[in-house]
This record gives sequence, structure tokens and C-alpha cells, in this order.
Amino acid sequence: MADEPPATMWEGRFIKVLKQGPWEYAARSGDMQAAVILAITDADEIVLVEQYRVPLSRRCLELPAGLVGDTDAGEDVADAAVRELEEETGYRAGAIDIIGEFNSSPGMVSEGFTLVRAGNLSKVGDGGGDEHEQITVHLVPLAEVKFFVDAKRAEGVAMDVKLLLLLGDQLLR
Repeated sequence: MADEPPATMWEGRFIKVLKQGPWEYAARSGDMQAAVILAITDADEIVLVEQYRVPLSRRCLELPAGLVGDTDAGEDVADAAVRELEEETGYRAGAIDIIGEFNSSPGMVSEGFTLVRAGNLSKVGDGGGDEHEQITVHLVPLAEVKFFVDAKRAEGVAMDVKLLLLLGDQLLR
């Protein structure tokens, strides 16, 4: 199966569906990747975003994130993270540390993302995303993340799997 090349079943602007042997899976068109940003203010607040997600038919609580190279083909992960953080949250990162690459649902999608840590944050705008997004920015004290997530879940807000990063200590006890 690994020797058999994948066949494209369907392709759109951002997503394609592939079949390789008995496996069907989704992939990003053009091999685009994503940057996910772990941004923490000097006051030890995590910067989270909430936005409506069509596939879920509801709002979702997430770490800020975005595609690398969707506006500039030569863009690197760090530059994309700085751009996306500012666009979505209004915060500019003075420093970006690349943590590593991760895959969110490897049995269904080939997409991975690069997790970065953003530091030396300064507020330079309102955020909220581009004209197609309606992003709400939340600053949550790190000590209160679990309670904030629980409250949002009780409101019916979906939770992005990457939030497990913030809940790890509580889940492991």
C-alpha cells in the first residue's frame, strides 16, 4: 500500500480527498501547512480565539492559527505565525520559538501543523480576523483555563483538540 501512489478523488481550493489502497483521507491542496500559536502575555494569560466553524455548525474555542504561504508562497512558519497572530488577535509577537510539528487526526487527514510559542507580545490592533472571519479574542489567566473551557463547553462551544495542550496537567492527575 505504501508503494501505491495516492489517487485524487476530488480537489478544491484548500482541500483534496485522496485514496490510497483502501484508505480515503483529506489533505491540504498544494501541500500547504498550518502554524498554531501558543501565545502567552506577560501577565500569564493565554490568548485564545473563538470563531464559527462551518464543519461543526457552531463556534469553536481554539489557539490562534493560520495557513503558511496562503498569501505569500515564500512565507516561512515564523512569519506566518506573526502575521496570523496579529490578524486574529491584535497581538504582535516579538519572538517566535518553533516547538515542533504535530498531526491532529492522522487516521483521517494528512494535515499537520507546526506549533510555535509567541513571546514579547504587544497589543497593536483589535484582531478579529479578516473580512471572512468573526473572531472573538479571549485572554485567560493560565490558572483559570480549565474553568474557562468548562464554561465555554457548557455554552455549547466546540473545543479544538489542541486545547488539550493547556489541560494536560489537570487531565493527568
